[in-house]
Amino acid sequence: MTPIRLGVNIDHVATVRQARRGAEPDPVELALLCEQAGADSIVAHLREDRRHIQDHDAARLRKRLRTALNLEMGVSPDVVAVALRIAPNQVTLVPEKRQELTTEGGLDVAGQLEKIRRTIRKFHARGIAVSLFIDPDLAQVAAAHRSGARIIELHTGAYANAARKGPELRHLVAASRAARRVGLIVAAGHGLTTGNVRAVAAIPEVEELNIGHSIVSRALAVGIAKAVREMKETMNAARRD
Repeated sequence: MTPIRLGVNIDHVATVRQARRGAEPDPVELALLCEQAGADSIVAHLREDRRHIQDHDAARLRKRLRTALNLEMGVSPDVVAVALRIAPNQVTLVPEKRQELTTEGGLDVAGQLEKIRRTIRKFHARGIAVSLFIDPDLAQVAAAHRSGARIIELHTGAYANAARKGPELRHLVAASRAARRVGLIVAAGHGLTTGNVRAVAAIPEVEELNIGHSIVSRALAVGIAKAVREMKETMNAARRD
């Protein structure tokens, strides 16, 4: 089985910085350390309320990264315009609520298909790949395929939070298989840690995991480079097993 890619989300490095509205810690410098430690891409969520990542962070990441920049975002015109100007390697469209602490669920592609199609066309016209962050629901997988997106990211939050993980894991497996059958590239993420990632990393159709909070949390104890290496080693051990 091929190795699985790791995208490291650096949002919460910016969360710490924004607590003082200062310059440190710099999410760009930490992103470069993640690259050096083996991250295959860097993920940053440019939220409408700019609570952590700022426009200038995204622009600097685009200029300085050697790997790919995956910019998570809602579909508001303001954020879409910024993303088109910065031109990341990929955007991941996610649902967004002002009052939420973090992304609470997958994007309802089926319920707003035409709006999402229009947004996807804008990015594809600029050569920017588009992923849709969706729940592991077969109807949403089918809608994602109809939207014109070529990548999906399955929301693993229900799996991560479940006391009994078997049923939620089966949803992830079924959605992954359905997506591959129609030619979609499959990624996954949300709430994953070294303690629960192995079963998801072992799903053959999943090519990439995007993980942030647990890596940044672990970094407080061991440093960002070791935290990235630990996660990637755990993921790839699951693929080998």
